[in-house]
Amino acid sequence: MKIDRIRTLRLEEFPNLLYVLIDTDEGVTGLGETFIGAEAVESYIHETAAPKLLDEDPLTIEAHARRLRDVLGRNGAGVESRGSSAIDIGLWDLFGKVVGQPLYQVLGGKVRDQVRMYNTCAGYGYVRGAGTGVGSGNWGLPTGEPAGPYEDLQAFLTNAGELAQSLLDQGITAMKIWPFDQAAEENHGQFITAAQLKVGLEPLRLIREQVGDAMDVMLEFHSFWNTPAALRIVKAADEYDPFWYEDLLPAYETEGLRRVADRTATPLTLSETMAGLVNFEHLFASGAAAIAMVDVGWVGGVTAAKRVGNLAEAHSLPIAPHDCTGPIVLATSTHLSCHLPNGFIQETVRAFYTSWYRDLVTELPRIENGMIAPPEGPGHGMELNPEVLTRADATVRTSAL
Repeated sequence: MKIDRIRTLRLEEFPNLLYVLIDTDEGVTGLGETFIGAEAVESYIHETAAPKLLDEDPLTIEAHARRLRDVLGRNGAGVESRGSSAIDIGLWDLFGKVVGQPLYQVLGGKVRDQVRMYNTCAGYGYVRGAGTGVGSGNWGLPTGEPAGPYEDLQAFLTNAGELAQSLLDQGITAMKIWPFDQAAEENHGQFITAAQLKVGLEPLRLIREQVGDAMDVMLEFHSFWNTPAALRIVKAADEYDPFWYEDLLPAYETEGLRRVADRTATPLTLSETMAGLVNFEHLFASGAAAIAMVDVGWVGGVTAAKRVGNLAEAHSLPIAPHDCTGPIVLATSTHLSCHLPNGFIQETVRAFYTSWYRDLVTELPRIENGMIAPPEGPGHGMELNPEVLTRADATVRTSAL
C-alpha cells in the first residue's frame, strides 16, 4: 500500500479549519484536521510534507512523524506543527481503517468506555473569523436573534447562574468560562483593578448562588496575564473554589507559573498551545502544572499527544485534551481520553456539536449525561459528509503521484 494522493479542504464558512485527506492506491483514505492559519498550513502540506509522503507506506506512522519532525525541529510549534498534526491524525485514521479497528483499539485499547466531559461556554460564532485568535474581537457574539439555544458565551457574560442550571439539566457538571479576558485586553495583561476584578468574579458568584457546588467551573485565561496580575486574580477567585486555572501565563514562563501555583490550592492547567516533548518535560518538571492539556490538532497529532500523555503520567499528572475547534479533533481527543490511563475529562462545546459539526461529518462521539464516548467505527470513526467536498465555498488542493 502506498500514499498516492494528498488533498486539503478549506471552507469559506469555516476559514480557520483545514481538512487533510490521505488517499492510498488501495482505496483507503485517512482524514485529519487542524485549526488556525488554514491557508498557510495548506501551503506547508503541499509544498513540504506531501513530497515526503507520496509513494510511501502510510502505516509507518512513527517514521513519518520523525521525518516531519525533522522539518520543524523537535520543539517547533506553528504552521508546520499544525500541518503535521493533521497528517498524523489522518494516518492513524487510515491505520484503523486498514485493520478494521477504532483508534482507541489500535493505540492499545480503552481504559474506560466513556469519560467525563465539560462544556466550554462558546457560542455558535466563536473563533469563526479568519486570521483571528481568541480575543474578544472574535468572540462571535450575536448581534441579532441567537443562532440557537446555546449562545453560551453571551450567557456566561450576562446570566452565568442560569447557564450553569441549563448545563446541569443536561447532566453536564463542569463548565469553562473566561470572564477576565476583556480586562486583560484593556490593560495589556499588566495589571487588574479592583473594579475589573469584581466584574470578572461576577459570573462565579452567580454560578455559586444558583447551583452551589454542583458545578465545577474552569477559568480560562488564554495566557494573557503577567505574574503580579495573575497572583492578584487567584487570590480573589480562590474564594469560589474553581476547578482549575488554565494558561494564566504563557507556558514557557515556568518561574512565574510556579510562583502562582505555590499561592493557590486550585490546580494550574497547562498548555493547549505547546508543542515539543522537551518543552512539556521542562514544564512538568518545574512543578507549575497540576493538569496537563494538549491539543491533538496542534501538538503533532496522535503520536505526539500520546507521548505527552505518557510523560504526564510519569509526573503523576492527569491529562485533559483540548478541543474548541472541529469535529475530527474532538473525536480523536475522545479516543485518547478513553485510552490514556491518566485521561480524566474531555473538552466539548455544545453550541458546536449540536449544530455545525453535524453539517460537516457523518458521525459524532456519543454524548449523554455529562459523559462522552468515542465513535465505534474504524479509525476515529467519522468521514466528511460527501457534499462537503463539492460545496461552492470549498477550496480543494491536491498533490499526487
